[in-house]
Amino acid sequence: MLRMTIAAVALAIAAPALAETLTVDNIVALVSAGISDDAVIAKIKSSGTRFDLTTDQMILLKSKGVSGAVISAMLADNGAPAAARAPAMSMDSPDPMVPHPAGVYLLSSTGAGRRMQRIDPTVTNQAKTGGIFGYALTGGIASMSIKAAIQNETARVHAQENKPSFYFFFDESNPDTARMATAWAAGTAATVSSPSEFTLIKLMKKDGRREARVGSANIGGAKTGVMDKDRIAFDYEMVRPGVYRVTPLQELPTGEYGFIYAIAGGGAAGAMTARIFDFSI
Repeated sequence: MLRMTIAAVALAIAAPALAETLTVDNIVALVSAGISDDAVIAKIKSSGTRFDLTTDQMILLKSKGVSGAVISAMLADNGAPAAARAPAMSMDSPDPMVPHPAGVYLLSSTGAGRRMQRIDPTVTNQAKTGGIFGYALTGGIASMSIKAAIQNETARVHAQENKPSFYFFFDESNPDTARMATAWAAGTAATVSSPSEFTLIKLMKKDGRREARVGSANIGGAKTGVMDKDRIAFDYEMVRPGVYRVTPLQELPTGEYGFIYAIAGGGAAGAMTARIFDFSI
């Protein structure tokens, strides 16, 4: 009988490399063998076991001589190591329940299966004007357009479908990393927390660049922001706190597109600036 008890204790305090999961019976065996509370609590913390004790189980443990300190350690969240509590961060997992760094992702299909593609924001601090001739010829009756330009004729991220799905991961989705620099940490957009703060637009291809119309002016006044007729409707739903699935309401023809936000006038020499998460179809 003594040998059996010694064997049970030896198994309960086995090396962490065995990744042992403790049970209530293991705890009772350790306490019955005379192991100190400090040692039992240390074992609980190092094992990473998380106990979900019922009231009856707690009463039974107490009747078996298990102290309140050990029972508290069994109930505590810190009984599991940090690595066991927090799933690993991923850049391409297609599962939105898996933590991702904050930003905009395209859900794409490849030969290896589905994966997330992160879309890095493109920032412009250059504004161009169009329709100046008509504006001047009509004395300001015809509108002059104001366009924000971004580099390159096509985006780095390419969607294979005409009605692609996107996932927006905001800081709320990763509280542990919210203090780090993120895709949103720029100017007044640092507090962005919903896809409703974005506008989906089609970008116009020019020689060596793409342009987005972000304002207009005529004799009646000036407007700043994306024109209503340039907006592309999309819908979104919350998957979990801080994570949203975004889909266009209609199929998008082949071309260049982007989610735009943070239009301001604080760029170089007062030029209009915008942040665009660009992609192509």
